[in-house]
Amino acid sequence: MALFDPSSYLKHLSLDCVIFGFHENQLKVLLLHMKFSNSFALPGGFLLNDESLEMAAQRVLKERTGLDNIFLQQFQVFSNPHRSDQNQAIVDLASSGTTPEALEWFNQRFISVGFYALVNPSLATPQPDLFSDYCSWRPVLQTYGLMMDHREILEEALKALRLQIKYQPIGYNLLPEKFTMPEFQKLYEAILGKSLDRRNFQRKILSYNILNKLDERKEGGAYKAPFLYEFNVENYQKALQTGWQGDW
Repeated sequence: MALFDPSSYLKHLSLDCVIFGFHENQLKVLLLHMKFSNSFALPGGFLLNDESLEMAAQRVLKERTGLDNIFLQQFQVFSNPHRSDQNQAIVDLASSGTTPEALEWFNQRFISVGFYALVNPSLATPQPDLFSDYCSWRPVLQTYGLMMDHREILEEALKALRLQIKYQPIGYNLLPEKFTMPEFQKLYEAILGKSLDRRNFQRKILSYNILNKLDERKEGGAYKAPFLYEFNVENYQKALQTGWQGDW
């Protein structure tokens, strides 16, 4: 295992990334399984001395998923003075024979900035970091054994994502290039945690003018298979900038 060099990073500041994905009609989150423990953690890291927070988050996302140009949103700062008291990483590092400097580094207080990201799991290649043995997608509703305050960070990220639906579109980064209206609705239902009326959902989504209806139907479906749609990227980007008012 490569040694962690704390001299490359800013002190007392970290970031945690909640990477959401949508697969098999479930909202999922990318988690790391920590070495030498049964704990899971959100992907995260520290700021290099010459990085901004956004640059550091993009680097972490690239390292964990292999993807560039991911939708990324800062949502909250976590500054509980005791949030690092039970830092499992210290135990992991001690077990791996790291340097005393690195152990001292992890024993300091950290204020963490939370980001959430939206990723299509079929395009990602999950990779563990220095302190984990594997990285995998897990349903948001089945996330147990998270270390430190990562449960709180995940819950606050989900609240922020649900709030975004009211003011901005969601889906371009989570769905395949072509999708059906029922698949789009399943995404919103998975995020919101509730069922939506089919007719009202379709009427509302079409009124935002962010979709193009294609002259294709979903293959392998029933006799009246649903039509396929794609995002109107230009209108979608405009909606991200100007916002909308949606009551879900």
